[in-house]
Amino acid sequence: MHEAETIRFNELYQRHLRYLKLQGKSQKTIEAYARAVRRISEGFDCCPDKLTLEQREQYFADLVKSHSWSTVKIDRNGLQFFWKHVLKQDWQWVDIVKAPKVRSLPDILTVAEVEQIIGVTRNLRYRVFLLATYSMGLRLSETLALQVSDIDGKRKLVHIRRGKGHKDRFVPLPDLTYQALRALWCKHHNPCWLFPNAVGSPERIRNATTHMDRGGTQAAMKTVLKQCGIKKKSLSTP
Repeated sequence: MHEAETIRFNELYQRHLRYLKLQGKSQKTIEAYARAVRRISEGFDCCPDKLTLEQREQYFADLVKSHSWSTVKIDRNGLQFFWKHVLKQDWQWVDIVKAPKVRSLPDILTVAEVEQIIGVTRNLRYRVFLLATYSMGLRLSETLALQVSDIDGKRKLVHIRRGKGHKDRFVPLPDLTYQALRALWCKHHNPCWLFPNAVGSPERIRNATTHMDRGGTQAAMKTVLKQCGIKKKSLSTP
């Protein structure tokens, strides 16, 4: 894009980000929708509002060949948002791309397998993390985000905040999991996080301001599963 068009694109792009934030979209959605606008602009080396219908059709025809249907759907939604809220134009061909409906069941660990992976996990925080994740049926991100204030020891409930669909819910807290979480917290005494993102001295862990890193946790879980000879693909990212 020449300089003038680059400036115009940047103005539209920033407006796109602003509208996404104003509508309360999650950070993950904002990044995905913004990426869709950048990708189509870079593909044709021009501002999206100059694209013809034929070019947009070609873009998705190529995207279907090179990316997953999930990516196609996200890009479609992102561009629809851009056309509607930024360009103030109708998205006339929304029905051209439709992701096929595929229903699949996630792999499930047996009780014996859960006991096996917890048994071979030597690091205490990862052992407790695995126990909490599988005993309460949580997603990896939900366990990572657990805070001290989310635990209701008297009623044996855990408050899961902004889980799937950005909805809060309560889940039962098994006695064994409660005792494990309490034992872990008594070692680090972080005032906020049950799984603080720090290692080393007790003071450093106690003062950590974020929870454990998602990538590091996934890597640790994959290592444990490999040691146990468990090959269920979905277990590394619950």
